[in-house]
Amino acid sequence: MDILLTLIGLLFMLTGVLGSFLPVLPGPPLSWIGLLLLYLTNAVPNNWLFLGITLAIAIMVFALDYIIPSLGTKKFGGSRHGVFGTTLGLLVAIVFPILGVFGIIIWPFVGAFIGEKINKTNSKTAVKAAFGSFLGFLTGTFIKFIVAIIYFGFFIMKVWEYKSSIFTF
Repeated sequence: MDILLTLIGLLFMLTGVLGSFLPVLPGPPLSWIGLLLLYLTNAVPNNWLFLGITLAIAIMVFALDYIIPSLGTKKFGGSRHGVFGTTLGLLVAIVFPILGVFGIIIWPFVGAFIGEKINKTNSKTAVKAAFGSFLGFLTGTFIKFIVAIIYFGFFIMKVWEYKSSIFTF
């Protein structure tokens, strides 16, 4: 059972790292579930304080991911249309990977610009707001990625520390 929980936990970890880039998957909370599954094995001793702190961080980062782009857009004079456009642009980049890795950078900016134009703002303000929304999106994504990688590191350290106990048959 420990091996199964560890493998499912690893799957959650990898999905959490991917989820830090994909807006439909909550990266850090999925990574946290991976940690929880590892701590539910008989091999790894329970540490509820550690799990509680990492859960609080995962929830905070999840909430901030929705707040940061709005703050970036508002800071640069934009509206919610720009934030929505950024998210839509990211989805376009994921579904139609025409420009490869650069698409994940270009399409959110284009989406924010179009969102601001739909909101009937002038081009200068739309570019400025799109840039703010884009910076907010990048900041949120970076924070989610860092948290997911740190959680993955915790996971690997614990598996390495208790590998002989986890992988006994």
